[in-house]
Amino acid sequence: MTTATTGPKASGAGGKAGKAKPATMAQALQRAMRDAMAEDPTVHVMGEDVGTLGGVFRVTDGLAKEFGEDRCTDTPLAEAGILGAAVGMAMYGLRPVVEMQFDAFAYPAFEQLISHVARMRNRTRGTMPMPIVIRVPYGGGIGGVEHHSDSSEAYYTATPGLHVVTPATVENAYGLLRAAIASDDPVVFLEPKRLYWSKSDWSPEAPASVEPIGKAVVRRRGTGATLITYGPSVPVCLEAAEAAQAEGWDLEVVDLRSLVPFDDETVCASVRRTGRAVVVHESTGFGGPGAEIAARVTERCFHHLEAPVLRVAGFDIPYPPPMLERHHLPGVDRVLDAVARLQWEAGN
Repeated sequence: MTTATTGPKASGAGGKAGKAKPATMAQALQRAMRDAMAEDPTVHVMGEDVGTLGGVFRVTDGLAKEFGEDRCTDTPLAEAGILGAAVGMAMYGLRPVVEMQFDAFAYPAFEQLISHVARMRNRTRGTMPMPIVIRVPYGGGIGGVEHHSDSSEAYYTATPGLHVVTPATVENAYGLLRAAIASDDPVVFLEPKRLYWSKSDWSPEAPASVEPIGKAVVRRRGTGATLITYGPSVPVCLEAAEAAQAEGWDLEVVDLRSLVPFDDETVCASVRRTGRAVVVHESTGFGGPGAEIAARVTERCFHHLEAPVLRVAGFDIPYPPPMLERHHLPGVDRVLDAVARLQWEAGN
């Protein structure tokens, strides 16, 4: 796999500094696509209902009106066809940004993803880049039914040739999507549905640092244990860290932002400081990303660990009905229970 692209310059949209106004993650993602399309005529947005409707979650709202239907295109309900067309577009010099309407709706496109998108650059010995961004709204927490709440990141992280990223904040949603669109490697961009309406006092006009794909960030400093997480589980871990103070536990929270490439340096530096780690995500425990993360941390930090690396994940079942999802998804109580186990394992 090639190295990650650093993406756009730190000035964000390239405008002058302005007063930040409350913005949602959905608005930040829309602005990222808009700015990329304005700067680069090869950027095209395509997917089911992305044009006239502006997408199911209105993330592409206004793009067809501003740039025309040729650059923000409604497609048939055929995910394999959508991604197959994107492969052809990328081969001829365009930068398609594909929206898969819901996480589990992306599965019919797997053949194109695995056989062509992930392999083309390697197959051609680097002569043919594959600058495709595949936007996938994913995860639970919105009361969605089956096929609308999957956490499918394990499929993508297990596929060599793909970059896999997921934002947890409004600012990172903009910066990571700009970096993904600028990348010559294919990027699966996982968008946490439950965070679409989260807000931040943010403006793309104000200068802001945009970290490259492949760089984690410490969201909260602590000394007692490290919570390693990403996407929709970041707010859960931050809430758990605040609640843990009542027990005298000082927790550090690391937001991975990028699952592939993985930032071993930031993660291991944190675990070596705290001596304990819990990986938290909505995906299943067996075969989920937490299994790989726990293995990497154990291999690299073994002599610093005071207790086994634990995981808090979704259960190993198909996504449950809406009334049961609060039991299925990792919550503050389950995270704190894992931290308590760490303390017991360490004899403290």
